[in-house]
Parts: sequence; C-alpha cells; structure tokens
Amino acid sequence: MASEPTTVTITGGGGQIGYALMFRIAAGDMLGPDRPVRLRLLEIPQGMRAAEGAALELQDCAFPLLVDVDVTDDALTAFNGARVALLVGARPRTAGMERGDLLAANAGIFGPQGKAIGAVADEDVRVTVVGNPANTNALIAAASAAPDVPADRFSALTRLDHNRAVGQLAEVLQVGPGAIADVIVWGNHSATQFPDVSHAILADGMPVLEALADRLGGRDAATAWLDDVFIPRVAKRGAEIIEVRGSSSVASAANAAIDHVRDEQLGSGRGVTSAAVVSRGEYGVPEGLVCSFPVSSRGDGHGYRVIEGLDLDDRAQRRLAASVEELVAERDAVRELGAL
Repeated sequence: MASEPTTVTITGGGGQIGYALMFRIAAGDMLGPDRPVRLRLLEIPQGMRAAEGAALELQDCAFPLLVDVDVTDDALTAFNGARVALLVGARPRTAGMERGDLLAANAGIFGPQGKAIGAVADEDVRVTVVGNPANTNALIAAASAAPDVPADRFSALTRLDHNRAVGQLAEVLQVGPGAIADVIVWGNHSATQFPDVSHAILADGMPVLEALADRLGGRDAATAWLDDVFIPRVAKRGAEIIEVRGSSSVASAANAAIDHVRDEQLGSGRGVTSAAVVSRGEYGVPEGLVCSFPVSSRGDGHGYRVIEGLDLDDRAQRRLAASVEELVAERDAVRELGAL
C-alpha cells in the first residue's frame, strides 16, 4: 500500500451525487486497492450538516484506505493539496431560467473554485467537472486557475453519456456491455451531443454497425434506429430517468465519474473511451473549447490523450459541428460575462 495518501476534493459533498461518490472512493474503487485517500468535502453553509452527517457515516464504515475526512465551506481549505478534484456542486437550471442566467450563476461558482485550485492544489492536480453545464463550467474553472494550473488538467464528464450509449447497444445486441468497445461521444454534454458507433466493435471483432444491421433488418434500418431512437435516447436519458424515478440520475452519474477518474489515473485499457478535454484543434474543434472526444490514457500521469485520425463521414461531421456551435455560443456568453 502506498504510504502517502491522495487528497481527493469533492464539491457539493452534501448532495446526492457527492454522497454516492464518497463511499466508493473510500473503498478504493476509483484509485485502486492500495492507494490511501484523504477526502475533503466542500459545501455551501446550508449544506454543511448533510456533509457532516456523511462524514460520520464514512467513519462508521471503517474503510482501511480512508485516512481522514474534512468538511468545510472554504474553498482554499478544501482544495489545499488536492491531487484529484471532482467539481460536482453546480447551480441547476430551474423553470423559466434563461441559459445565460444559468451560465452566469455557475460562473460565480466555478470561477472562484478554479482560482482556489490554482492557488493551493497539488502541482499535479487533475480536475473533473461533473456539475452542468459541465463543458463550459470546466472552461470557466480552467481559465480561473491559469496560469498556475495548465488548462489540460481540467476535463468534463461525458463518460455518463458514453456508458449510456454502451448500455443501449448492449440491450439491443443482447451482449454484455464489456463486449462493446470504441463507442465515442462527441461534443457537448447536452442534447446536441453525438454518440457515435461508426468505429465501435464487438469482442469478436465484428463492427457494431454490422451487428445492428443483422439484428434490425439491414443497414438502412440500423441507421434509422441510430438517428431516431438511439441518439435521442442517450441524449435525453437523464430526463427519462427523472420521469420514471421521480428524481435525477445519481448512482449512474457517480459511477461515470469514478470510471472517468480511474481510467485517467490508472489507464483506460482496451479501446477508447469518451471525455470532454481541452481542444488543441483536433477534428476542427476550435482550440481551447472543452469538447468530448475519443480519448485514452496510459495511466502515466499525463491524463487523457485525444485519439486522432479517425474518419468522420458527412453525417458525423454535421452532428459534431452542431454541438461545437453550441459550445462556441456558451463560451462567447461567459466571455461577455467576464468569466474568461
């Protein structure tokens, strides 16, 4: 077991996703069974009691890997020495709220948090933004942390969309999710995202598109299912869960965040996965945008790398362009707010 504990900061530590995250992190599901962790839970003052109650439960679990838990409403305390930061707490969109107002509210959260990360986090910190609008919140946090923390240390969560896409394919093809590789989610974590199966393969090497054609009655039928059922359902899965469950997706979001950080830190293994990372111009995406790409990680401390050179047909290019257009509009909106 490693002797030096890794400090992991969770914002919104008293919320439902934070609650679902912290026990799995303490159990070693995110950083491995031999890496001790120190948890820091950041909350707003009115959320402190919930976070303090969660800390009591963590103590009662007696996790061997958990060194200690700190609960605070001070960002500088929460991020001090943080090696991994999960920015979960965000201002949700409420009825009648304009998107510009939502971006302004979240700029007031993620800007100060980014500044605190730049001031006191570990020099090798990696930051994953979970709170929505995740891509643009990551952009705000990275800009606020500069120049002390390189922008490429920040990423946003599209692994939930990726996992949802794999789950839908597994159900239709009647295979286990582990048999499907190289699904890609492009663009924004929003309704414009593009879950792409054109490069996906099954464990036996069969392209997923061929398997869908066999299953659904031909290539045209497979394309129609992808456009009319699969892509909209993946993009709107959160709303579907709220309608059925009466509450937002919590465990699946926490699980995706665990997957994202584990693969970034320890290596992504077979095939590629999806994460929103800072663009360097790959696939024509403007530099600096936080956009979901096909990525992989060797687990060597350098984080996710974009997989370049994949072919995108006209259909894929149109869908990616529409999502990038939305990201550009969000960037321009927060720039007008002075958050960039």
